[in-house]
Amino acid sequence: MIIKDLGLVDYLPTYEAMQQFTVHRDQHTEDELWLLEHKAVFTQGLNGKDEHIFNTNNIPVVNTDRGGQVTYHGPGQLIAYTLVDLKRHGIGVRQMVTLLENSVIALLNDLGVESQARADAPGVYVGDRKIASLGLKVKRGACYHGVSLNIDMDLTPFSYINPCGYQGLEIIDLKGLGCDVTMSQVKQQFVSVFTEQINQGKK
Repeated sequence: MIIKDLGLVDYLPTYEAMQQFTVHRDQHTEDELWLLEHKAVFTQGLNGKDEHIFNTNNIPVVNTDRGGQVTYHGPGQLIAYTLVDLKRHGIGVRQMVTLLENSVIALLNDLGVESQARADAPGVYVGDRKIASLGLKVKRGACYHGVSLNIDMDLTPFSYINPCGYQGLEIIDLKGLGCDVTMSQVKQQFVSVFTEQINQGKK
Protein backbone atom coordinates (compact mmCIF):
# COMPACT_ATOMS: atom_id res chain seq x y z
CA MET A 1 0.00 0.00 0.00
CA ILE A 2 1.33 3.41 -0.99
CA ILE A 3 1.02 6.00 1.81
CA LYS A 4 0.69 9.65 0.75
CA ASP A 5 0.71 12.61 3.13
CA LEU A 6 -0.97 15.43 1.21
CA GLY A 7 -0.99 18.07 3.97
CA LEU A 8 -3.74 20.75 3.99
CA VAL A 9 -5.66 20.65 0.70
CA ASP A 10 -8.90 21.85 -0.92
CA TYR A 11 -11.70 19.31 -0.98
CA LEU A 12 -12.90 19.38 -4.60
CA PRO A 13 -9.61 18.65 -6.44
CA THR A 14 -8.83 15.87 -3.94
CA TYR A 15 -12.27 14.34 -4.44
CA GLU A 16 -11.84 14.48 -8.23
CA ALA A 17 -8.36 12.92 -7.94
CA MET A 18 -9.83 10.00 -5.94
CA GLN A 19 -12.47 9.45 -8.61
CA GLN A 20 -9.87 9.53 -11.40
CA PHE A 21 -7.56 7.14 -9.53
CA THR A 22 -10.44 4.66 -9.05
CA VAL A 23 -11.67 4.88 -12.66
CA HIS A 24 -8.21 4.26 -14.09
CA ARG A 25 -6.95 1.59 -11.68
CA ASP A 26 -6.80 -2.08 -12.70
CA GLN A 27 -6.26 -5.37 -10.88
CA HIS A 28 -2.52 -4.67 -10.61
CA THR A 29 -2.78 -1.12 -9.22
CA GLU A 30 -1.38 -0.85 -5.72
CA ASP A 31 -3.79 0.38 -3.04
CA GLU A 32 -3.19 3.87 -1.67
CA LEU A 33 -3.86 5.57 1.66
CA TRP A 34 -4.07 9.36 1.52
CA LEU A 35 -3.61 11.25 4.79
CA LEU A 36 -4.56 14.91 4.82
CA GLU A 37 -6.51 17.80 6.27
CA HIS A 38 -9.11 19.80 4.36
CA LYS A 39 -9.73 23.51 4.29
CA ALA A 40 -13.17 24.29 5.77
CA VAL A 41 -15.94 22.58 3.77
CA PHE A 42 -19.28 20.88 4.23
CA THR A 43 -19.69 17.70 2.18
CA GLN A 44 -23.10 16.29 1.38
CA GLY A 45 -23.58 12.57 0.73
CA LEU A 46 -25.61 11.05 -2.11
CA ASN A 47 -28.78 10.88 -0.01
CA GLY A 48 -28.06 14.16 1.75
CA LYS A 49 -30.99 16.42 2.56
CA ASP A 50 -30.56 20.19 2.48
CA GLU A 51 -32.73 20.54 5.60
CA HIS A 52 -29.79 19.26 7.65
CA ILE A 53 -27.81 22.43 6.80
CA PHE A 54 -29.06 25.48 8.72
CA ASN A 55 -26.43 28.07 7.96
CA THR A 56 -23.25 27.66 5.93
CA ASN A 57 -21.62 30.85 7.30
CA ASN A 58 -19.90 31.16 3.92
CA ILE A 59 -18.32 27.71 4.20
CA PRO A 60 -18.69 25.98 0.80
CA VAL A 61 -20.97 22.95 0.42
CA VAL A 62 -19.82 20.22 -1.99
CA ASN A 63 -22.08 17.39 -3.16
CA THR A 64 -20.23 14.08 -3.26
CA ASP A 65 -20.87 10.48 -4.30
CA ARG A 66 -20.21 8.90 -0.89
CA GLY A 67 -22.98 7.50 1.28
CA GLY A 68 -24.41 9.36 4.27
CA GLN A 69 -25.58 12.87 5.02
CA VAL A 70 -23.77 16.16 5.57
CA THR A 71 -20.56 16.50 7.57
CA TYR A 72 -17.89 19.13 8.13
CA HIS A 73 -14.16 18.96 7.36
CA GLY A 74 -11.62 21.52 8.52
CA PRO A 75 -8.05 22.01 9.71
CA GLY A 76 -7.18 19.92 12.76
CA GLN A 77 -9.19 16.93 11.52
CA LEU A 78 -7.34 13.91 10.13
CA ILE A 79 -8.80 12.60 6.88
CA ALA A 80 -7.77 9.13 5.76
CA TYR A 81 -8.89 8.30 2.23
CA THR A 82 -8.71 4.57 1.59
CA LEU A 83 -8.30 3.72 -2.10
CA VAL A 84 -8.57 -0.02 -1.69
CA ASP A 85 -9.36 -2.86 -4.10
CA LEU A 86 -12.01 -4.64 -2.00
CA LYS A 87 -12.34 -7.47 -4.51
CA ARG A 88 -8.64 -8.28 -4.26
CA HIS A 89 -8.79 -8.30 -0.45
CA GLY A 90 -11.92 -10.43 -0.50
CA ILE A 91 -13.88 -8.02 1.69
CA GLY A 92 -17.25 -6.34 1.25
CA VAL A 93 -18.18 -2.72 1.89
CA ARG A 94 -19.76 -3.47 5.28
CA GLN A 95 -16.55 -5.25 6.31
CA MET A 96 -14.53 -2.24 5.14
CA VAL A 97 -16.67 0.10 7.26
CA THR A 98 -16.10 -2.13 10.30
CA LEU A 99 -12.38 -2.28 9.51
CA LEU A 100 -12.18 1.54 9.48
CA GLU A 101 -14.18 1.83 12.70
CA ASN A 102 -11.95 -0.78 14.38
CA SER A 103 -8.83 1.08 13.20
CA VAL A 104 -10.01 4.28 14.89
CA ILE A 105 -11.11 2.42 18.04
CA ALA A 106 -7.66 0.76 18.27
CA LEU A 107 -5.91 4.11 17.75
CA LEU A 108 -8.01 5.81 20.44
CA ASN A 109 -7.47 2.89 22.79
CA ASP A 110 -3.70 3.40 22.42
CA LEU A 111 -4.29 7.01 23.54
CA GLY A 112 -6.29 5.88 26.57
CA VAL A 113 -9.68 6.84 25.11
CA GLU A 114 -12.48 4.29 25.28
CA SER A 115 -14.72 4.41 22.22
CA GLN A 116 -17.19 2.28 20.31
CA ALA A 117 -19.01 1.89 17.00
CA ARG A 118 -22.80 1.92 16.74
CA ALA A 119 -24.86 -0.47 14.64
CA ASP A 120 -27.44 2.22 13.79
CA ALA A 121 -25.04 5.01 12.78
CA PRO A 122 -21.60 4.42 11.21
CA GLY A 123 -18.70 6.17 12.88
CA VAL A 124 -16.89 6.08 16.22
CA TYR A 125 -18.29 7.49 19.45
CA VAL A 126 -16.95 8.36 22.88
CA GLY A 127 -20.07 7.83 24.95
CA ASP A 128 -22.79 9.69 23.03
CA ARG A 129 -20.36 12.06 21.36
CA LYS A 130 -19.06 11.44 17.85
CA ILE A 131 -15.33 11.70 17.21
CA ALA A 132 -14.99 10.02 13.79
CA SER A 133 -17.21 9.92 10.69
CA LEU A 134 -16.96 7.74 7.65
CA GLY A 135 -18.42 7.28 4.22
CA LEU A 136 -17.41 5.15 1.26
CA LYS A 137 -18.12 4.77 -2.44
CA VAL A 138 -17.48 1.51 -4.28
CA LYS A 139 -16.83 1.48 -8.02
CA ARG A 140 -15.73 -1.57 -10.02
CA GLY A 141 -14.89 -3.45 -6.82
CA ALA A 142 -12.68 -0.70 -5.36
CA CYS A 143 -13.55 1.88 -2.72
CA TYR A 144 -12.64 5.50 -2.08
CA HIS A 145 -13.50 8.23 0.43
CA GLY A 146 -12.79 6.99 3.97
CA VAL A 147 -12.78 8.26 7.54
CA SER A 148 -12.31 11.56 9.37
CA LEU A 149 -11.04 11.78 12.96
CA ASN A 150 -11.29 15.01 14.96
CA ILE A 151 -7.93 15.85 16.54
CA ASP A 152 -7.76 19.54 17.51
CA MET A 153 -10.18 21.65 15.51
CA ASP A 154 -12.78 24.39 15.65
CA LEU A 155 -15.96 22.37 16.19
CA THR A 156 -18.28 25.39 15.78
CA PRO A 157 -19.26 24.62 12.15
CA PHE A 158 -20.80 21.32 13.29
CA SER A 159 -23.45 23.46 15.03
CA TYR A 160 -24.51 24.82 11.62
CA ILE A 161 -25.69 21.34 10.53
CA ASN A 162 -27.29 18.16 11.80
CA PRO A 163 -24.04 16.16 11.68
CA CYS A 164 -24.56 13.05 9.55
CA GLY A 165 -28.28 13.87 9.65
CA TYR A 166 -28.63 13.49 13.44
CA GLN A 167 -30.26 16.38 15.26
CA GLY A 168 -28.45 17.38 18.44
CA LEU A 169 -25.53 14.99 17.90
CA GLU A 170 -22.59 16.29 19.90
CA ILE A 171 -19.19 16.26 18.21
CA ILE A 172 -15.94 15.94 20.15
CA ASP A 173 -12.24 16.07 19.32
CA LEU A 174 -9.16 14.59 21.02
CA LYS A 175 -8.16 17.99 22.42
CA GLY A 176 -11.55 18.25 24.16
CA LEU A 177 -10.92 14.83 25.71
CA GLY A 178 -7.61 16.03 27.15
CA CYS A 179 -5.44 14.20 24.58
CA ASP A 180 -2.42 16.27 23.65
CA VAL A 181 -1.22 14.70 20.41
CA THR A 182 0.07 16.14 17.16
CA MET A 183 -1.42 15.53 13.73
CA SER A 184 1.78 13.80 12.60
CA GLN A 185 1.67 11.42 15.59
CA VAL A 186 -1.94 10.47 14.81
CA LYS A 187 -1.13 9.99 11.12
CA GLN A 188 1.66 7.54 12.02
CA GLN A 189 -0.62 5.68 14.43
CA PHE A 190 -3.40 5.48 11.87
CA VAL A 191 -1.08 3.95 9.26
CA SER A 192 -0.04 1.34 11.83
CA VAL A 193 -3.54 0.35 13.00
CA PHE A 194 -5.12 0.47 9.54
CA THR A 195 -2.38 -1.70 8.00
CA GLU A 196 -2.81 -4.20 10.82
CA GLN A 197 -6.61 -4.27 10.38
CA ILE A 198 -6.53 -4.74 6.61
CA ASN A 199 -3.90 -7.49 6.86
CA GLN A 200 -6.08 -9.29 9.42
CA GLY A 201 -9.05 -8.89 7.06
CA LYS A 202 -7.18 -10.85 4.37
CA LYS A 203 -6.78 -13.96 6.53
